[in-house]
Amino acid sequence: MEMAYDDSAWERSDTIFDSFKKKASSPDVLRAVTEFMAAKYPVSQPNDRARIIGVGAFNFCYRMEFNNGTSSLLRFASPGRSMFPEEKTQAEVSVMLYLKENTDIPIPTILDWGMEGPCDMGPYILMEFVSSASNLTAKLRKPGYTREDRPVLDSDIDESKLEFLYGQMADIILQLSRCSFNKIGCLAARPGGWAITKRPLTMNMNELVQLGGYPKDFLPSSPFASASNYFKSLAETQYTHLSTQRNDAIYSEEDCRRKYTIRKIMLKLAEQSKLTGEEITDHNKYKLFCDDLRPTNVLIDKNCKVVAVIDWEFTYSAPSEFTYSPPWWLLLETPEDWPSGILDWAVTYDSRLKVFLRAMARHEDIAIRDGRLSDGERLSKRMYNSWNSGAFWINYGLRKSWALDIVWPFIDRAIFGGEQPHEQRIALLENRIQFTDDERKEMDAFVQRKLRDLTA
Repeated sequence: MEMAYDDSAWERSDTIFDSFKKKASSPDVLRAVTEFMAAKYPVSQPNDRARIIGVGAFNFCYRMEFNNGTSSLLRFASPGRSMFPEEKTQAEVSVMLYLKENTDIPIPTILDWGMEGPCDMGPYILMEFVSSASNLTAKLRKPGYTREDRPVLDSDIDESKLEFLYGQMADIILQLSRCSFNKIGCLAARPGGWAITKRPLTMNMNELVQLGGYPKDFLPSSPFASASNYFKSLAETQYTHLSTQRNDAIYSEEDCRRKYTIRKIMLKLAEQSKLTGEEITDHNKYKLFCDDLRPTNVLIDKNCKVVAVIDWEFTYSAPSEFTYSPPWWLLLETPEDWPSGILDWAVTYDSRLKVFLRAMARHEDIAIRDGRLSDGERLSKRMYNSWNSGAFWINYGLRKSWALDIVWPFIDRAIFGGEQPHEQRIALLENRIQFTDDERKEMDAFVQRKLRDLTA
């Protein structure tokens, strides 16, 4: 059974966010935000005061319309939801500026940004507001959707329509894949160009602190020079997560032993560099990767043409294996949250992946014809191999701490092979790692400590 979020940590997070939301909606703040947005755009007069237009997973947004027909968007990192607000804002600004300079991905223009917004609202980004008809998720999801629902791909969607919509995303991913660096981490502007100078700030890191009570000091603090070192760090984080999450991490002694063993196996494999994929000799081998790139963040016009890609937080230079994995969002819902279970997700995903890879190959052909891509930079074959080999599941499990246990049987198949059915893979855990007597004593002490937490 997978780990659940720590309810106590979640409640603390919600309390902080609710207080911020109340402040952000207050007359004093609305007045100050109106004056701030107007002063930052002196070329035109506002039509009205600023108004709240969105409360996202990590940000709180206001919009202001001007009498010259333009609009601006002011976005604050939300306390209680954004656990590294200054770092997140700096990283997102850097990647947006870089992508605007180095790709054809439509990125909103940044008008201003800083660490102290009006009324002590904290880090902000002021950018152009891009008008759109909808987003790609609205065109992909099943009919009858309401705001309370989690979006799921329409099972009856026309395949040619699906290929066209997938193709919009494929082109964005292809452009990101051509942004290569020599380290794993976040971008920063430097004299003479851009460089990876900061640690990779990921969505999983944010959620670990927000929803798992993970100690910030235990997270990595600098960039990584090799994929093997980064994979080892991710495996260590998975173990530390189980160790430090006080509530809702385990359900029984047997459950705790299973989770402990899975994380020790991952650590051992990472230390032996058995979690990394193909060997790449190119010095600039790490690819720009966005944890939150999905159809919801791709705005389109009435003809389904992309007009903007938004929400670039948690974008970093990552191991190429992440880019070479096919995207999880093809069904819109994650495998761990699929209503019919993860095995059904995998079967359904496989059929949709064929459509996506056709769309990807078509966009690769166009990019190669136009001189924007070389044949050796194709992703479609690599994504096919990642799915078929099971590397997809290894990368997914490493990136998403709360999903590791539920995807473990797929990782087991990818690493150890065999024909055992999915349900029997958990029973094979003890055969996958040989604990010494001292290691067994260590596990026993760990389990007893977690059981005390469970009853405290």
